[in-house]
Amino acid sequence: MSLKHLLPGRLGFGTAPLGNMFRAIPDEEARATVEAAWDQGIRYYDTAPFYGAGLAEQRLGQVLSTEPRDAYVLSTKVGRVVLDEIETDVPDFGEKGGLFEHGNPNKIVHEWTAEATERSIEGSLKRLGVDRLDIVWVHDIAQDFHGDAWLQKFEEARTGAFRVLSRLRDEGVIKAWGLGVNKTEPIELTLALDEPRPDGFLLAGRYTLLDHEHALQRLLPMAQEQGVDMVVGGPYSSGILAGGSHFEYQQAPPQIIEKVSRLKALAGKHGIGIKAAALQFSLAHPVSAAVIPGATRPSRIAEDLAALDENIPAAFWQDLRAAGLVSPAAPLPDAA
Repeated sequence: MSLKHLLPGRLGFGTAPLGNMFRAIPDEEARATVEAAWDQGIRYYDTAPFYGAGLAEQRLGQVLSTEPRDAYVLSTKVGRVVLDEIETDVPDFGEKGGLFEHGNPNKIVHEWTAEATERSIEGSLKRLGVDRLDIVWVHDIAQDFHGDAWLQKFEEARTGAFRVLSRLRDEGVIKAWGLGVNKTEPIELTLALDEPRPDGFLLAGRYTLLDHEHALQRLLPMAQEQGVDMVVGGPYSSGILAGGSHFEYQQAPPQIIEKVSRLKALAGKHGIGIKAAALQFSLAHPVSAAVIPGATRPSRIAEDLAALDENIPAAFWQDLRAAGLVSPAAPLPDAA
């Protein structure tokens, strides 16, 4: 099913921060944030077992499981199975280091086989307290977690997770599936296959104001040609475009800080918010179906909704293009 037909609006809620990403978030703050999203009309929620070893799914489920299941769209991911046993070693998360060091202490198995995919889904349903999922993403079969071994993980997923999710979709158990990754190459590889066919993909951090050139070269033309939709994750580039200090889950380097200051100066000149520019840029590509910023404070939801609706003059986009701050190939709002 086309994601654009499935998703109930262009703004969703990404729950990675609810897994205690970067910091320990009190349960009541996490719950209040999800409740704020629900109360303000957000009806698409994305999560994953990886986020805090099940913590984000548990926190999201505490709110969503009390609402009518047909009233919202829910996606989670496969590739990480959360075990009951406690992790005693320092987990190896590749480039993402101590991202969820404040999450649940459970051990995580990284596996994309058919059997692990079924187990992952069962675990997610239990933690979320729901009876079904709408979209399932195959999570992180890419270079950032596996280095040169990523193609082996991709092959494991191709013969395992891809086939299981295709069958579940064909049986009507789920409505759609695809990849949820931080790199373009695994999606390009998937779109080049004869089968199985994904319905869409969640691309995190690779189609933002700060980082979009690579996605525009090959991936997005392929997706557009095949009618495959994209959910944009990490539209604020890990927070640097929303007043934070992180880029790519790390402290932002000087060249990124300098580029953000130029973007903010241009936004200030036109009297608009940088968050508005970030969200509306990510949604301007024809392949974009929705954008899913994360949040851990209730006030952020209203900010995101306002940013989505903020009126941005065409002159801003024209100046952005003239300043070389966006790729010449990037579609802009108002066809600037």
